[in-house]
Amino acid sequence: MERVKHLVCGAGVTGLSFAGHIESDDYLVLEANDEIGGYCRTVLQDGFVWDYSGHFFHFKNPEIEKELISRMGDQRILEVSKESRIRFGGAEVDFPFQKNIHQLPQSDFVDCLYELYFKDDTGEPANFQEMLYAKFGKGIAERFLIPYNEKLYACDLSRLDVDAMGRFFPYADLEDIIRNMKSADNVSYNATFTYPEGGAIQYVYALKSLVPDERVSLGERLVSIDLQKKVATTDRREIAFEYLVSSTPFDRLLTMTGIEHDPSIYSWNKVLVFNLGFDRKGPEDVHWMYYPSRDLSFYRVGFYDNIFGTDRMSLYVEVGRDKDAVIDAAEVDRMKAEVLRDLGRAGVIDGHELVSWHSVVLDPAYVHITKASMADVEKKRRILASRGVYSLGRYGSWTYCSIEDNILEARALADDLNVALRSKL
Repeated sequence: MERVKHLVCGAGVTGLSFAGHIESDDYLVLEANDEIGGYCRTVLQDGFVWDYSGHFFHFKNPEIEKELISRMGDQRILEVSKESRIRFGGAEVDFPFQKNIHQLPQSDFVDCLYELYFKDDTGEPANFQEMLYAKFGKGIAERFLIPYNEKLYACDLSRLDVDAMGRFFPYADLEDIIRNMKSADNVSYNATFTYPEGGAIQYVYALKSLVPDERVSLGERLVSIDLQKKVATTDRREIAFEYLVSSTPFDRLLTMTGIEHDPSIYSWNKVLVFNLGFDRKGPEDVHWMYYPSRDLSFYRVGFYDNIFGTDRMSLYVEVGRDKDAVIDAAEVDRMKAEVLRDLGRAGVIDGHELVSWHSVVLDPAYVHITKASMADVEKKRRILASRGVYSLGRYGSWTYCSIEDNILEARALADDLNVALRSKL
């Protein structure tokens, strides 16, 4: 049987961040796909640069950003001040919606402001939907926050925890909203971002630069883990480990380890992403456009051409779907036609010719964070850690986080294990 001290399952941002930071040569990275990157892969097609979806890196720690960019060689790095808007009816409103209700038609503005002022916030919200009503009132909640997030999460928002989006939710109180009417301040956690000309995969390549090729096994899928014997079985072999680091979706990891759990606790949704290239430009000076209308199939459209400054419109279009939705080739074709129709209805395309396209299904895309899932993840992660198994990343931790958070979490674990390694020297 093969043996390795650190077995890393997943060659995405989390796995490569750990592998590049551990002070040991005794590790192996397994990756089920035939290439590294996970959801941060990039598609180069017919002169268009598309990611699997809109993965733009928002760094709170500039030293990490500088470190990664320093490993990109002559790759041109674009620094972008985000322009994001919301399509509401026939108008555009700056994001976030709740801070810009003064840009709405007068009747909508009056309703939103009235409901905000007289909102019922006397009780303690029990779920995400109740929190939206309690903090922002019926007008704001029902015009944007509820329909948009229902489309994004493809579920009833009353199922989600109050803090399902954590620090990424753009809160604002009455004073913030009133102040913003006179002096705009729409700064959010991702107000600026950097983007390599070669796509998001360049950040993955930068992380991979510290990991020798011979320590990465592509096209090898983890099948099961024996926690007592500390042996991982793949579709090729058995590997004994001392520590195992996984970014696999947490519910799947529990199944592979045989730890008893209630599968109904773990819910998520898929996202069908269309990357679309057109013959000429469309709307300019916007990077994201949000679409809360239930009459449109997609919830968000991103404009790559307005990042790159290219002369052909290049989009990613995101459609939220239930986790059990069947998305086969026929369904992709059906949805592509619907998306193109809706892009026309929304005014994004007008006589444009589609010259290239690509689609991908993210499954899971957004995990549904509930009180039950948070409690179960915390309990089960302790059990796993007691056997040297660590579950990290957005899906491994079953949480809502940024790509930078994944890097930091993986490096923090590596630091802890490095201390143990040094103590044995």
